[in-house]
Amino acid sequence: MLAGLFVLSISQAQEIQRQRGSQVISPEIAQNNSVTFRLYSEKAQSVVVNGSWMNRGATLEMGKSADGVWSAKTEPLKPSMYHYNFIIDGVSILDPTNPQAMRDGKRYSSTLIIPGEGSEFVEVNDVPHGALSKVWYNSPTLELTRRMYVYTPPGYQDSKEKYPVLYLLHGGGGDEDAWTSLGRANYILDNLIAQGKAKPMIVVMTNGNPNQTVAISDKKTERANESPAGGGPITMGSKAFPNSIVNDVIPYIEKNYRVLSDKENRALAGLSMGALQTQITGMNNPNLFNYLGVFSIGLQTEFGDTTTDLLKAYDTNMNVLKQNGFKLFYIGVGKEDFVYKGVELLREKLDEHNFEYIYNETEGGHTWANWRNYLSDFSQRLFK
Repeated sequence: MLAGLFVLSISQAQEIQRQRGSQVISPEIAQNNSVTFRLYSEKAQSVVVNGSWMNRGATLEMGKSADGVWSAKTEPLKPSMYHYNFIIDGVSILDPTNPQAMRDGKRYSSTLIIPGEGSEFVEVNDVPHGALSKVWYNSPTLELTRRMYVYTPPGYQDSKEKYPVLYLLHGGGGDEDAWTSLGRANYILDNLIAQGKAKPMIVVMTNGNPNQTVAISDKKTERANESPAGGGPITMGSKAFPNSIVNDVIPYIEKNYRVLSDKENRALAGLSMGALQTQITGMNNPNLFNYLGVFSIGLQTEFGDTTTDLLKAYDTNMNVLKQNGFKLFYIGVGKEDFVYKGVELLREKLDEHNFEYIYNETEGGHTWANWRNYLSDFSQRLFK
């Protein structure tokens, strides 16, 4: 299906060049931040746009002109990064004239950035850039050789300095590619470091699916009788990956990179599934991290024994964290997020222990627009 999506996108682009002789412009951002989308297709019966600025399942109908170009214009959009797809007669495709796209698990979408205050932190600006490496490492805990992404800040290669480390976890359905492809983590850190708002740090982004070696875009297709990794309470609640962070990932990073290897210079954060894995790891290893970030998940009662075990870990180790000089527990969630009640339960548990935390409640739901903002806010509070 994904291969078909790309073939259809390429063929549409070729059709534009052959039959129209000039390139259709899409997306086109107006001065007031409204966006016009265009697609050439003589034979289509129906074309709509589905975008991340819309409510789930909503679409924007496109109208067809006499020369076969379909178009639609949005209301002015807030400065941010968005993703979208065209749906031609029920088939979702990328925008063939937009070279910018992203992968979210098995879903591919075109992207656009509305410029202005609120989006500049995710853009590729004229600042010093760090390096992003794809690193293979051995995981005896999971009995696999696995891949992770490692961001090293500007100046790392030419210095002898040691750096603090943020271990950053993705959500269900994602993989080690998510925080750079969708989250723009490397550009966020580049911009914040250049502005002096964040300390230079190493960011480690590994694959949170314990039965995966590498992102699904780089591995062979699964057989029909094999279950895909990622998502679901069983995988989300498993201690296998948290144990691998402690036993495999951190030792590898501290052996192979110039890092400050103490809890004062280690942070752990994640979104959704990664936020649950952050809690499991942090609460069961209270002497390992001084900073924890939990984005869009709390103590979800539907996770059964996982939540029960996590509650016990909170009750057992909260005082240990306080006594050991723990610096920051950060919670971010959208007002419309379906995990909101679980976040309320987490806050109640922290309040029960008189444990201080930063709470960032924003508009919107379970979205990358929020998670990018949480990462920006969280990373500015680290290692100070």
